[in-house]
Amino acid sequence: MVRASRDGLVDGVETGPTFPVVVHAPFARRVELLIDGQDRAVALERSGGAWTGDVAVGDRYVVVVDGRTPVLHPHATEVWFPDGHSRAARRSDSGDLGDALDAFPRAVATPWPTPAPSRPTSRPLVVYEAHVRGLTRRRRRIDAGTYRAAIDELPRLASLGVSVLELLPVHQYDPDEGNYWGYMPLVFGAVHRQYAHGADAAAELAALVTAAHRHDIEVWLDVVVNHTTEEGADGPTYHLRALDEREYYVVRSDGTHVDDAGTGNIVDARSPFARGLVMESLERLADLGVDGFRFDLAAVLARDADFVRSIGDWAERRGVRLVAEPWDLARYLLGPDFPDHRWMQWNGRYRDDVRGFLRGEPGLVPAVMHRVSGSPDLFSSPARSVNFVTSHDGFTLYDSVAYDHRHNEANGWGNSDGHHDNRSWNSGWEGDDEVPHDVMALRRRRMRNAMCLLLLSGGVPMFVAGDEFARTQGGNNNPYNQDNETSWIDWERRDAFGDLETFVERLTGLRAAQPALAQLERWEARVQWFGAVGGPDTSFESRSLAWHLDGLYVMANMWWEPLVFDVQATGRWVHTIDTSADDGIGSGDVVDGRIAVGPRSIVVLTCD
Repeated sequence: MVRASRDGLVDGVETGPTFPVVVHAPFARRVELLIDGQDRAVALERSGGAWTGDVAVGDRYVVVVDGRTPVLHPHATEVWFPDGHSRAARRSDSGDLGDALDAFPRAVATPWPTPAPSRPTSRPLVVYEAHVRGLTRRRRRIDAGTYRAAIDELPRLASLGVSVLELLPVHQYDPDEGNYWGYMPLVFGAVHRQYAHGADAAAELAALVTAAHRHDIEVWLDVVVNHTTEEGADGPTYHLRALDEREYYVVRSDGTHVDDAGTGNIVDARSPFARGLVMESLERLADLGVDGFRFDLAAVLARDADFVRSIGDWAERRGVRLVAEPWDLARYLLGPDFPDHRWMQWNGRYRDDVRGFLRGEPGLVPAVMHRVSGSPDLFSSPARSVNFVTSHDGFTLYDSVAYDHRHNEANGWGNSDGHHDNRSWNSGWEGDDEVPHDVMALRRRRMRNAMCLLLLSGGVPMFVAGDEFARTQGGNNNPYNQDNETSWIDWERRDAFGDLETFVERLTGLRAAQPALAQLERWEARVQWFGAVGGPDTSFESRSLAWHLDGLYVMANMWWEPLVFDVQATGRWVHTIDTSADDGIGSGDVVDGRIAVGPRSIVVLTCD
C-alpha cells in the first residue's frame, strides 16, 4: 500500500515525507519524472525492468520515457487533469514533449487514507445498484452528485430494507472519454476525483463507506480491471501501451489486440505485472472499508483460473465478498463453469427467465422453478446467485413494462447500440405519451409482480436505484454516455409512484422475516411445488405456478385471465400480498381452501 515514507534530503536540505514511485519499463533507456513547479527532471534508477525513485508528498508529476514520451503513472493514487486535457491528443505523437504535457494528466503523490475495516451487515443481503453521480445529481444541494451527498441517502435505503449499496465504477476514468458509467478505467487504484466534493476523493469515499456501516449497510464496488481506457492499437496512449504493451495486454503477433471486452483491449491475466496492478487496486479499495467487489466481465480474468482463485484466497483473508459478471464477448461461464465457486455470480439466466415469465411467455414454468429456488441447476448454494431483473445495463424496471423496443437515438449510434432482445412488453402502449389509465394500472401491477418474485426468491436480490419508484430512462437501454437527466434519478417520480416504494419496503420486511429465503442450503425437499390445482403444470402453455416454503405460500398467475388456486399446504394462511390491489397489500383475512388470483398477478400468503 502506498503511504508517505521516510523524509528525503535534497542537497542536504530535509524535504519532508516522500512518496515512492516504481515504474515497469523494461525497454526504456531512460525514465525520468517531471514534477510541476520544478525546473529539472528527476532521474529514476534502474533495477532490472523496473525504475524507482521518490517524490515529495503532494507533488504532481509525469513519467517521461526516453526523453520524449509522457506516461501517467499506472500506480498513481490520484490523478489531476489540466484545463487543456485532451483525449484526442493522446491518439497521436506530435514529437513535442512540451506540447504533449500541456494536455497530459498528472499523477498526484497522495498518501492513501488510514486502513478501515469492512463490516458485514447483520441483515439479509438486498443489493441496491447505484451510480455515485446519478444517485443525487438532481438533489438541490451544493454537493449533489458526490460521495458526500450519497451519505444522506443512507437512512432511506436502510428503511427500504437495502443492506448493500453497490456502486458503479469509481476508478479514475478519463473525463474526456464520454463514458458516464465509468467502465473505461484510466487508473485502477485511484478514486474518481470528479465524484468528490472535497479535495481528497479516496477519503470522501471512505467516509461514505463508514457512514453506510453505521446504517448496517455494506458497500460493494463494481471494479473494472479487465481492460483500460487505452482502447485498441489506434487508441490513446496514457501508460501501459507506452511502458510494455505486450506485457499488460493480450496482443496478437500482428500487433492487433484481442478485444473480448468490446472496448479495444483486454488485460493479460497471466502477466505478473498486470496482476500486480489489479491486486494493488483491490488492496487499496479494501483499505477504505469496502465490503465487496463486483468484477465487470470477470470471464476475461478467468482466462487464468489460478488468478481467479488467488483473488478468492485474498478475499477470504481480507473478509470481503466477490461477485463475478461471469461472461465476456467470447465466453459465458455462468454457474459451474466459473473457476472459483466461492464467488457469487450475476445470474443472467434469472433475469431472462423471470422477465419472460413475467410478460407471459409460454414454456418457462420449469425454468422459473429453478430461478426462484436459487438456481440449483447452476449453483451449489442459493447464496452464490445474485438475482436481478434489472441492472444498469438495460431497461429500468419501469421501462421494461413501458417499452417494446429500445429508444437509444441520443447515444449517437443510430439506435443500433444496446440489447435488441429485452424480454420486455409495453403493456399495450409504447412509451409515456398519453398513456391510457388501464395501461398504466397494468404497468404498476407488473412492476409489483417483478419486485415480488425478486424479493421472494432464494439467492441474493439486486435492483437498480430508482426502480422502487419507477425510474425511467425514456426507453434508453444503454445510456452509458448520458450524463444528464436520462440517467440521473428523478426524485419527483416518488410523488407519482411512492406506493411502489412502500410495497418494496413491505417485501424486504417480509423477506427478512423468512430466513429460508437467505439461507446457504438448497431448498430441495423443503419446498413444495403446486399448480392452481394439484401438482405444478409444467406444460408448454402453462403460465402459472405456486410454491410453499416454510411460512410462505406464493401463487403466481401470468395468464391474462384470473385463476382460482387451491391452497394445498396445511396451516392458518393469511392474505398478505396481492399485486392486483392498487397498493399490492393483501386483505389480512384468513384464507380457507381456495383463492382467486387476478390476471397477471401474484398472491402471497403467510402462516400466522
